[in-house]
Amino acid sequence: MIASADTSALQAKDRATVLLFISTECPYSNRYAPEIQRIYKEFTPRGVRFWLVYPSRADTPPVIAKHLNAFGYPDIVLRDRSNPLLRLATPTVTPEAVVYDAAGTRVYQGRIDDRFVELMKERPAPTTHDLEQALASVLAGKTVVPATTQAVGCFIADMR
Repeated sequence: MIASADTSALQAKDRATVLLFISTECPYSNRYAPEIQRIYKEFTPRGVRFWLVYPSRADTPPVIAKHLNAFGYPDIVLRDRSNPLLRLATPTVTPEAVVYDAAGTRVYQGRIDDRFVELMKERPAPTTHDLEQALASVLAGKTVVPATTQAVGCFIADMR
């Protein structure tokens, strides 16, 4: 089921919440599908809630359902049609991760890892796993350092 997004996605019962802004048409988002799934499987049992947030108006429910199926994603979708999460989190590209702690405080925003150095320039393998390290820090009760990194991907055009 594809739910409409609102800020209630950040629930206090979760140890952390991850908003992953993605797009069906962004090749960078699609390249990260296996890594997103790996992190999801590792951290969901530890009390972290994940949401795949589709901010693009072009990503209709049938298009999103096809995308979930094609990339093997779990049904953890929020369609950000009126953009409350886009305004709250202020991502600029897809994919971009935003992590909130149990109190609803943003503790990390940026890339999933450093595989993409810049547009069209990719490392063979990442050297830093930023999202994974941020989640480990939150779960350990530590400050996330760095709290922001520069995500590389497709510009989010419909931010209002």
